[in-house]
Amino acid sequence: MTNYNIDVLLDNMAQQLHSEFEKKGISDPFMIGIHTGGVWVAERLHKILGLSQPLGTLNISFYRDDFTRIGVHPQVAPSTIVTPIENQHIVLVDDVLYTGRTIRAALNEIFDYGRPSSILLSVLVDRSGRELPIQPDVVGMHMDLAENQQIKLTGPEPLELVTNQ
Repeated sequence: MTNYNIDVLLDNMAQQLHSEFEKKGISDPFMIGIHTGGVWVAERLHKILGLSQPLGTLNISFYRDDFTRIGVHPQVAPSTIVTPIENQHIVLVDDVLYTGRTIRAALNEIFDYGRPSSILLSVLVDRSGRELPIQPDVVGMHMDLAENQQIKLTGPEPLELVTNQ
Protein backbone atom coordinates (compact mmCIF):
# COMPACT_ATOMS: atom_id res chain seq x y z
CA MET A 1 0.00 0.00 0.00
CA THR A 2 1.14 3.51 -0.83
CA ASN A 3 -0.21 6.74 0.65
CA TYR A 4 -0.04 10.13 -1.11
CA ASN A 5 -0.01 13.70 0.18
CA ILE A 6 -3.47 14.91 -0.81
CA ASP A 7 -2.84 18.50 0.32
CA VAL A 8 0.06 18.91 -2.13
CA LEU A 9 -1.99 17.40 -4.97
CA LEU A 10 -4.95 19.67 -4.20
CA ASP A 11 -2.77 22.79 -4.03
CA ASN A 12 -1.28 21.91 -7.43
CA MET A 13 -4.75 21.34 -8.86
CA ALA A 14 -5.95 24.69 -7.49
CA GLN A 15 -2.99 26.44 -9.15
CA GLN A 16 -3.74 24.69 -12.45
CA LEU A 17 -7.42 25.66 -12.21
CA HIS A 18 -6.55 29.27 -11.43
CA SER A 19 -4.30 29.31 -14.50
CA GLU A 20 -7.09 27.83 -16.65
CA PHE A 21 -9.54 30.46 -15.35
CA GLU A 22 -7.13 33.25 -16.27
CA LYS A 23 -6.37 31.77 -19.70
CA LYS A 24 -10.05 31.39 -20.54
CA GLY A 25 -11.32 34.56 -18.88
CA ILE A 26 -13.46 32.69 -16.35
CA SER A 27 -14.21 34.78 -13.27
CA ASP A 28 -16.91 32.92 -11.34
CA PRO A 29 -17.10 29.22 -12.25
CA PHE A 30 -19.64 26.79 -10.87
CA MET A 31 -17.93 23.71 -9.38
CA ILE A 32 -19.64 20.32 -9.36
CA GLY A 33 -18.28 17.21 -7.63
CA ILE A 34 -19.22 13.66 -8.62
CA HIS A 35 -20.52 11.57 -5.71
CA THR A 36 -18.69 10.57 -3.49
CA GLY A 37 -14.93 10.96 -3.92
CA GLY A 38 -15.31 13.77 -6.44
CA VAL A 39 -17.45 15.69 -3.97
CA TRP A 40 -14.75 15.37 -1.30
CA VAL A 41 -12.10 16.67 -3.73
CA ALA A 42 -14.43 19.44 -4.95
CA GLU A 43 -15.17 20.58 -1.39
CA ARG A 44 -11.48 21.06 -0.75
CA LEU A 45 -10.79 22.77 -4.11
CA HIS A 46 -13.85 25.01 -3.69
CA LYS A 47 -12.49 26.18 -0.35
CA ILE A 48 -8.88 26.65 -1.58
CA LEU A 49 -10.07 28.68 -4.60
CA GLY A 50 -12.57 30.70 -2.55
CA LEU A 51 -15.34 30.26 -5.13
CA SER A 52 -18.48 32.28 -4.48
CA GLN A 53 -21.09 30.03 -6.10
CA PRO A 54 -22.36 27.11 -4.02
CA LEU A 55 -20.83 23.70 -4.67
CA GLY A 56 -22.95 21.36 -6.77
CA THR A 57 -22.98 17.58 -6.49
CA LEU A 58 -23.90 14.87 -8.97
CA ASN A 59 -24.92 11.31 -8.30
CA ILE A 60 -24.66 9.70 -11.72
CA SER A 61 -25.91 6.23 -10.66
CA PHE A 62 -28.92 6.29 -13.00
CA TYR A 63 -26.89 7.73 -15.90
CA ARG A 64 -24.28 4.97 -16.00
CA ASP A 65 -24.17 2.80 -19.11
CA ASP A 66 -23.44 -0.26 -16.95
CA PHE A 67 -26.42 0.33 -14.62
CA THR A 68 -28.06 -2.98 -15.59
CA ARG A 69 -24.84 -4.87 -14.80
CA ILE A 70 -24.00 -3.23 -11.47
CA GLY A 71 -27.54 -2.51 -10.26
CA VAL A 72 -28.49 0.29 -7.92
CA HIS A 73 -25.70 1.45 -5.65
CA PRO A 74 -26.87 1.04 -2.05
CA GLN A 75 -26.09 4.70 -1.23
CA VAL A 76 -27.92 6.46 -4.06
CA ALA A 77 -28.18 10.13 -3.14
CA PRO A 78 -29.79 12.96 -5.09
CA SER A 79 -27.81 15.41 -7.17
CA THR A 80 -27.71 18.98 -5.87
CA ILE A 81 -27.58 21.66 -8.54
CA VAL A 82 -28.95 24.91 -7.08
CA THR A 83 -27.35 27.23 -9.64
CA PRO A 84 -28.73 27.37 -13.19
CA ILE A 85 -26.39 25.52 -15.57
CA GLU A 86 -27.32 27.52 -18.66
CA ASN A 87 -24.32 29.54 -19.90
CA GLN A 88 -22.24 28.73 -16.80
CA HIS A 89 -18.54 27.90 -16.83
CA ILE A 90 -18.42 24.61 -14.95
CA VAL A 91 -15.58 22.82 -13.20
CA LEU A 92 -16.46 19.12 -13.04
CA VAL A 93 -14.45 17.30 -10.35
CA ASP A 94 -13.87 13.60 -9.78
CA ASP A 95 -11.40 11.64 -7.71
CA VAL A 96 -10.17 9.04 -10.24
CA LEU A 97 -10.50 9.07 -14.03
CA TYR A 98 -10.21 5.50 -15.24
CA THR A 99 -12.39 4.27 -18.13
CA GLY A 100 -14.15 7.60 -18.74
CA ARG A 101 -17.64 6.16 -18.25
CA THR A 102 -18.34 8.06 -15.02
CA ILE A 103 -17.43 11.36 -16.70
CA ARG A 104 -19.62 10.52 -19.72
CA ALA A 105 -22.55 9.86 -17.37
CA ALA A 106 -21.87 13.12 -15.48
CA LEU A 107 -21.83 15.11 -18.73
CA ASN A 108 -25.18 13.57 -19.72
CA GLU A 109 -26.69 14.59 -16.40
CA ILE A 110 -25.26 18.11 -16.57
CA PHE A 111 -26.79 18.64 -20.00
CA ASP A 112 -30.17 17.54 -18.62
CA TYR A 113 -29.95 20.66 -16.42
CA GLY A 114 -29.04 23.00 -19.31
CA ARG A 115 -26.30 23.99 -21.72
CA PRO A 116 -23.15 25.30 -20.01
CA SER A 117 -20.73 27.69 -21.72
CA SER A 118 -17.80 25.39 -20.94
CA ILE A 119 -16.77 22.47 -18.76
CA LEU A 120 -13.29 22.01 -17.29
CA LEU A 121 -12.61 18.47 -16.10
CA SER A 122 -10.48 18.27 -12.97
CA VAL A 123 -9.43 14.90 -11.49
CA LEU A 124 -7.24 14.02 -8.55
CA VAL A 125 -5.84 10.93 -10.33
CA ASP A 126 -5.69 10.20 -14.05
CA ARG A 127 -5.01 6.49 -14.31
CA SER A 128 -4.41 4.25 -17.30
CA GLY A 129 -7.21 2.17 -18.80
CA ARG A 130 -9.34 4.65 -20.74
CA GLU A 131 -12.24 3.16 -22.73
CA LEU A 132 -13.73 6.46 -23.92
CA PRO A 133 -11.95 9.48 -25.47
CA ILE A 134 -12.19 11.68 -22.37
CA GLN A 135 -9.20 13.66 -21.12
CA PRO A 136 -8.94 15.89 -18.04
CA ASP A 137 -7.94 19.57 -18.17
CA VAL A 138 -6.49 19.54 -14.64
CA VAL A 139 -4.81 16.55 -12.98
CA GLY A 140 -3.39 16.05 -9.50
CA MET A 141 -1.28 13.07 -10.61
CA HIS A 142 -1.00 10.50 -13.40
CA MET A 143 -0.69 6.79 -12.59
CA ASP A 144 -0.06 3.81 -14.83
CA LEU A 145 -1.76 0.90 -13.11
CA ALA A 146 -2.43 -2.62 -14.29
CA GLU A 147 -6.07 -3.56 -14.73
CA ASN A 148 -6.02 -5.59 -11.50
CA GLN A 149 -4.55 -2.71 -9.48
CA GLN A 150 -6.82 -0.27 -7.69
CA ILE A 151 -6.61 3.22 -6.31
CA LYS A 152 -9.11 4.47 -3.77
CA LEU A 153 -9.88 7.80 -2.15
CA THR A 154 -11.13 7.50 1.41
CA GLY A 155 -12.61 10.30 3.42
CA PRO A 156 -13.94 12.80 3.90
CA GLU A 157 -11.73 13.38 6.95
CA PRO A 158 -8.97 12.55 6.67
CA LEU A 159 -8.86 12.48 2.89
CA GLU A 160 -6.45 9.73 1.85
CA LEU A 161 -5.46 8.21 -1.48
CA VAL A 162 -4.39 4.58 -1.24
CA THR A 163 -3.28 2.08 -3.90
CA ASN A 164 -2.69 -1.63 -3.72
CA GLN A 165 0.45 -1.37 -5.91
